[in-house]
Amino acid sequence: MARAIVTLPSGAADSFEVFINGVPQQRGQDYHVEGRQLVFERELQQEPKLGFGRWLSMFLGIAGSYAKNDAVDVVFEFEGRRVVSSRLPIVPEQQS
Repeated sequence: MARAIVTLPSGAADSFEVFINGVPQQRGQDYHVEGRQLVFERELQQEPKLGFGRWLSMFLGIAGSYAKNDAVDVVFEFEGRRVVSSRLPIVPEQQS
């Protein structure tokens, strides 16, 4: 079974909101917290950075980009302000 791990941003306390691709996620149902990490019991992927050749072929209309590209965002309060950390890095983890 594949899992995905996302490290919470610094400043995020116990109260925060999690979104994947703009869809709210429920703690205990969609993910759980282990220390400073959000653990999703499903596969999440981010498209790797484009190399020059791939970028050029997309720019010229020769090829497109069809890779899965999940975005994990965390909303939390920090020093009295509402803060959004967008597109946090996703670390895939394989379990046996």
